[in-house]
Amino acid sequence: MFEQKYTEWISSNLQEEENHRRCELLEKGLGHGTVEFLRTVWYPAVGNFNYLYPEWEVLDFYNGYRYLDLAYMPGGAKGGIEIQGYGPHARDLDVRRFKDLCMRHSMLALDGWVFLPIAYLSIKEEPKQCQQLILSFVGKFLSTDVSAELDWAEAETLRYAHRLLRPFVPSELASHLHLSDRHTRRVLHRLVELQFLRVAGEGSLRYRKYQLR
Repeated sequence: MFEQKYTEWISSNLQEEENHRRCELLEKGLGHGTVEFLRTVWYPAVGNFNYLYPEWEVLDFYNGYRYLDLAYMPGGAKGGIEIQGYGPHARDLDVRRFKDLCMRHSMLALDGWVFLPIAYLSIKEEPKQCQQLILSFVGKFLSTDVSAELDWAEAETLRYAHRLLRPFVPSELASHLHLSDRHTRRVLHRLVELQFLRVAGEGSLRYRKYQLR
């Protein structure tokens, strides 16, 4: 499934791109670390490549161009992901390259980017931890606006569900809200009635799972 979706995603980016240099980079193929990140971290956690753009061009301070490994831009937001390798070039990073790397990160921050560097070794050795990191990263860009008809617990439950991006059980939410299990289940029941949430897994009331509709 990943290989098919990945191929379709790259093809779609190529078809929509008019920038010759970016097309060259895409046709050349993404780096090994980026592909492994997509295969073992991004796709298992998120399940799609929506709003994700490889080899995204950004302007630097000297009116030149640089390319992010991945840009995540839902609704005009700006999230950048770069895979940091660890080899002789990383261990022996010279002063000039180190200064350039810091300048690059600073430029992105000043231009409004939320920048997320991920070590290749973490992708290989700690994929589950990286997946949770990506879910939190994606959650930062989701709308947190809630209806005025909701009370504070209901509103915070929706924000919690947006940040978590996976089904959760009532006990998790109760711990987050610092409410009793009974009160938490009432909150969840009302949000299901209002069609903000849906039941994602049947079971007892205590172990039933919920997620965004």
